[in-house]
Amino acid sequence: MSSIELELYELLKLKIGERETKALFDLVEHKIDAKKDELATKLDIEKLRAELLVIKWMLGVVLAGIVSLVVKSFFA
Repeated sequence: MSSIELELYELLKLKIGERETKALFDLVEHKIDAKKDELATKLDIEKLRAELLVIKWMLGVVLAGIVSLVVKSFFA
C-alpha cells in the first residue's frame, strides 16, 4: 500500500473498525481490477489514431473520386 492508502486505512480503522475497513478496501480493489480490462492503454489509443488516419485518407480519396465524376459529368 502507498502511504496515502495506509493513512486512509488507519483513519477508517479507527472510525469503522478493522474488519469493515478491510472489507471496504477489498471491495474497492476488486472494483478497480474489474475496470482495468475496460480501460484503454496508450498503445490502444495509438492504434486507434493510426486506423483513423487511414480512414481519413480513404475518405479523402473517395470524395475526390466523387467530385471528379461530378465535374466530368457536367463539363464533359
